[in-house]
Amino acid sequence: MHLGAHMSIAGGVENAVLRGHSIGCQAIGMFTKNNNQWKAKPLTKEDADRFNAALVETGIRPVVAHTSYLINLGSPSAALWKKSIAAMEDELRRCELLGIPYLVLHPGSHTGKGVDYGVQRVAEAFNRIHEKLPGLRVMTLLEQTAGQGTNLGHTFEELARMRELIVEKHRIGFCVDSCHLFAAGYDLRSPETYADVFKHFDDVIGIEHLKAWHLNDCKADLGARVDRHEHIGKGRLGKDAFRNILNDPRWRDLPGILETPKGPEMKEDVMNLRVLRALIAQ
Repeated sequence: MHLGAHMSIAGGVENAVLRGHSIGCQAIGMFTKNNNQWKAKPLTKEDADRFNAALVETGIRPVVAHTSYLINLGSPSAALWKKSIAAMEDELRRCELLGIPYLVLHPGSHTGKGVDYGVQRVAEAFNRIHEKLPGLRVMTLLEQTAGQGTNLGHTFEELARMRELIVEKHRIGFCVDSCHLFAAGYDLRSPETYADVFKHFDDVIGIEHLKAWHLNDCKADLGARVDRHEHIGKGRLGKDAFRNILNDPRWRDLPGILETPKGPEMKEDVMNLRVLRALIAQ
């Protein structure tokens, strides 16, 4: 796995790369804009040039971008749905300009209208987006969720159904989060249960469509459907789950990105990366 962490873009998008390199990341996650605002200052060719120069200088790859948390492509509200589609289009364009291969999205919430409605709403949104933005290289990765409230995508079946309804399926992949998996009821702790989870994933979705991991321990119990990230080995998942993940040859070339709590000096990322690397069998 190409291990890394989510990095701040404060001061310029290239700084996410440089920050990651400073603590030994092989890959990074990042936002391309303020994740709590709908609109952002457009990126320029100069921004992209500085970003790609930093990638060449550091050798970091791949970069996995994450969309704003405001986007809800499953919303029954016409106004919010259209606003979310416009925001998603902007996020895709930003990634395309920067040359980022993957853009992770939480599928959204049906807010009480039901899973079937929400799944169809997400797929319809992507069909509109893809028709408007043909030929982009960036792939959207639907992220499996913990299943809080009316959030969509906590089961493999829901994620598979979304992709099935999207016309340009080759533009859609998946990101799994170890915390979300566990909170949603998928047990990764023993070799046997871990193997069962990913046989199920392969049967329902197809292993080849899994393109990225978020590596987070979980404060909540198995199946609690509560999304609370914890430092590696300090939560309910424990080190055995990460040992199973990190030594699975299927993920050898995939990014594994930390999203654990941290301060400005990133000491926690350094600690968590050290713990993860110690679990890799020599």
